[in-house]
Amino acid sequence: MKFKYKAVDKVGQIMHGGIEALSETEAINLIQGKSLRLIQLDLDEDTPKDITISFLEPKVKTADLTVFCKQLSTMLNAGIPVSRALDILASQTTNKTMKQALTQVSSHIKQGMTLSKAMRRFRKIFPPLLLNMVESGELTGKLDEVLARMQVHYEKENRINSKIKGAMIYPIVLTTLTVAVMIVMLTFVMPMFADIFSASTLPLPTRIMLGASDILRNYWYIIIAAVAAFVYGFKMFKKSKEGRRIYDNALLTLPIIGKLMSTIITARFTRTLSTLLSSGVSIIKALESATEITNNVIVMKDMSGVINNVKKGVALSALLKRVQTFPPMMVSMLSIGEETGAIDDMLSKTADFYDDELEVALSKLVALLEPLMIVVMGVGIGGIVIAMYLPMFDMFNNIQM
Repeated sequence: MKFKYKAVDKVGQIMHGGIEALSETEAINLIQGKSLRLIQLDLDEDTPKDITISFLEPKVKTADLTVFCKQLSTMLNAGIPVSRALDILASQTTNKTMKQALTQVSSHIKQGMTLSKAMRRFRKIFPPLLLNMVESGELTGKLDEVLARMQVHYEKENRINSKIKGAMIYPIVLTTLTVAVMIVMLTFVMPMFADIFSASTLPLPTRIMLGASDILRNYWYIIIAAVAAFVYGFKMFKKSKEGRRIYDNALLTLPIIGKLMSTIITARFTRTLSTLLSSGVSIIKALESATEITNNVIVMKDMSGVINNVKKGVALSALLKRVQTFPPMMVSMLSIGEETGAIDDMLSKTADFYDDELEVALSKLVALLEPLMIVVMGVGIGGIVIAMYLPMFDMFNNIQM
């Protein structure tokens, strides 16, 4: 491992340098062996990571982090050493990615590295919030308590994610079935009618559907390429600075979806801020971490001004009134918390309230989408059926005349 250090030599001159060692302890001994007084020692960020997560390897989900925090907290509270606890967790977990990470984290701890620094080598697995909280727990000597709080935090986060995914299942399944049925009808059923009515003067809707059927059967590869190009282009657009701003702003301003996103962001922000403050993290660092959790550049931009003003001593509740994403009730609850000196407790209650609000909002969204999707399905499939039978109706009318 490579380390960067800042030290003072015999004549009092500050020196900066780098050193390779198997552990942090060995690095300290090597530096002190050069007759230098160590001031600061950090792991070189350019050091290659121990693990690379490919798209084929299982991802570490919120549920996995919940179990990790719960079991590690329990074992630490029981007096089991950190490295031994990690070895036990690695042997029990079924997630291969998590197993590899825990095994290597335990190895680094045995070489003298702290838990937070060892975990930071696996940033793709352990989120920044957990890393900051583990570091805070090490500094305060209450690592087991901090992990117990993170267990509760991830349980609630996992509950929100499950609610969102559950609400989206029905619309996604119905949309997939609609598209599949329409493709089958245009690809296999429509050509049969084309042979029957080829000599007839077909109505406009039938001609349109036959043209769509012809395109789908003969140029399907172009359609697939166009869809893939659109998806890729949309992802690149979202990754660009301006594209991300437009996308995040749309999420907050669209009817129905905007209110839902505001509720999700408020619940996550208040819960994260409450967890950090109750663990003894400074208000500035807590605000920075809670802001990052929102994952919305519009909110992040607004909060950057809030954080700068908090550093100057301005009350947080007064500043959050300027952030339009946060509802007035959340700001009022925070103001009461500031007055009573129980900000973390008040924020926790606010997060619970908006969790319930989110569940109600998702239920309303599903109730609205259900009839809308049925109408779309009826129009799409019904339009194809009508287009197929229109020539028959014309034939019957001509025979009767």
